[in-house]
Parts: sequence; C-alpha cells; structure tokens
Amino acid sequence: MGIFSSIKDAIFGKKAEAAEPAAPAAPSPVGSALDAATQAMAAAAAAPVDVEAILAAEAAKTEQELNWRTSIVDLMKLVGIDSSLANRKELAQELGYTGALDGSAEMNIWLHKAVMRELAANGGKVPADLTD
Repeated sequence: MGIFSSIKDAIFGKKAEAAEPAAPAAPSPVGSALDAATQAMAAAAAAPVDVEAILAAEAAKTEQELNWRTSIVDLMKLVGIDSSLANRKELAQELGYTGALDGSAEMNIWLHKAVMRELAANGGKVPADLTD
C-alpha cells in the first residue's frame, strides 16, 4: 500500500466510522434484503466523502495547531502518517511529480494540491481552493 492510499484510507475511514450506528437497530425480519444499519452504511458509502469536514473535525480534536489546508506536512501529521522527507519523496513519485525530490516549497505545494485532487478523483468532496 502506498502513501497516498494510507492518506485516503485515513480520511475515508473517518466517514465509515461516522456511518456506523451507535447501537444495533431492532432485528430485521427474516428474509429482508437489508437491515437498517446496512442501509445506512450503504447510503453513506454512496455519498461523497466530505474531506474538508473530516479534516476540520480531526484538527479540532488535536492540541497541535496544524495548517492542513496548505501544508502537506501538517496534512500527513493530522491523519497520522509520517511526514518525513522520505515519505514525501515516495508520495511525490506515486503521484507523478517530475521536479527535484528535495523537500522544497515547490514540491510540498505541488504534493498538497495533488493529494487533494486525487482525493476528489477517488470520491472525496474537496473545495476547489484546495485543489488548484
């Protein structure tokens, strides 16, 4: 599994956690196609993942102030992924970055935008200001 997959799974997994019911619903009659919990999870899975809302909620839970909206390092920290230069280089290669793999501001800005674009391409709802 690559670095981008880890980022996506960390964010999209928060949606799945939110969709899980707190307590089981009343038992479904035998023979029913879908019980209420399964229907709720199916509906949640079909809806786009609100990336901004999930990340904002996660940021609110942390004591550390992270600028995840513009910083790839802070975004990775927020979702619990090692933001080392080695991991950012690997992520850059996964996403097709062609510049120098030196951790420059140019590379990091490109990475942040590319991650947001990929999240949008994979079912995430991402505001335009985070992708361009």
